[in-house]
Amino acid sequence: MSGLIEPRYLTSHIQSDLREKMVFLGGPRQVGKTTLAQSLIRDYRDQHPAYLTWDNLAHQKRIREQLWPSTEKLIVLDEIHKFKAWRTLIKGFYDTLKNTHSFLITGSARLDHFRKGGDSLLGRYHYYRLHPFSLAEVGHSRSNLESLFKFGGFPEPFLKQSERALRRWHMERLHRLVRIDLRDLEHVQDLDKVGVLAEELPRRVGSPLSTQSLANDLSVDFKTVKRWISILDSLYYCFQIPPLGAPKIKAVKKEQKLYLWDWSQVEDAGARFENMVACHLLKFCHFHQDVDGRRMELRYLRDINKREVDFVVVRDKSPLFAVECKLSERETPMQLRYFSERTSIPKFYQVHMGDTHKQVSDRISVLPFLKFSEIARLL
Repeated sequence: MSGLIEPRYLTSHIQSDLREKMVFLGGPRQVGKTTLAQSLIRDYRDQHPAYLTWDNLAHQKRIREQLWPSTEKLIVLDEIHKFKAWRTLIKGFYDTLKNTHSFLITGSARLDHFRKGGDSLLGRYHYYRLHPFSLAEVGHSRSNLESLFKFGGFPEPFLKQSERALRRWHMERLHRLVRIDLRDLEHVQDLDKVGVLAEELPRRVGSPLSTQSLANDLSVDFKTVKRWISILDSLYYCFQIPPLGAPKIKAVKKEQKLYLWDWSQVEDAGARFENMVACHLLKFCHFHQDVDGRRMELRYLRDINKREVDFVVVRDKSPLFAVECKLSERETPMQLRYFSERTSIPKFYQVHMGDTHKQVSDRISVLPFLKFSEIARLL
């Protein structure tokens, strides 16, 4: 496959919100934020004066001194969160120039992480999280599903469709994340061990995460590993989902499961498929939260007897549906029937990479992920 996939799924929503407020656009490095932002600038070309990044020393001076074209309505400020006083700076920009300019702020770390501790920008912006490509973006077809499963959803490796390019991209991305982005985010002394942790996490995907086990393996303190995982989360390397505390079952309450934003790093095929589904569901949740203002959560269901359903999507504190992932077409797990009888979750889906579609009961369906993505209207 070649060529870009445009426009991205958030483009029209960002354009609409820029008429009223600033827009913050977060998401992983290399997910397409810069390309999306530049596409919104009128007559964009290389070195366009309306696009300024804090990673460029010359641009830093232009940002601080407001040296951008007065004729350009939209100004894009990229990676400005790396400037310590960034919130005060852009608050001043917005308050004095909101009648003549719109501002799009982008960053490869979680901008919501930086705004904690008193938000002086409250009411002045809308926040979006851009996700990698999903099945709905690239097109519902068997070949696209197989390509996503193999190469992940980040634009560069997905569009190149090369295993060699994917391996090199993995190495370069991890180096930039640990040696550059992490250093800019927080002070961490032992970057080598953070790198080892990041390389270990793909093997922990899909299971309740034992931070103590990781701490033992790395020979560091429990709290240190917990902090490192939090930092990797803030850099969009990984994310964790908590359990759903259903009232009529003895559900676990603390153990979180971990997934990666780039599922192509996961070697085990079953865990990779589960991670890919997790990313699609998280994208669905973030979209409806960022665009519609819904309170969306992605959780999983597990009781003390280790019966488990991989995911539950919750909207405004009410479960919408549950999803169990099986790489191949298999007999429906007993836990789906068990939880369907004891919870208020209206629909249970067992999704797989095959072709079989059958209705087990009024509330339980077995179907290909290809079909599920369309039925659930995943983004």
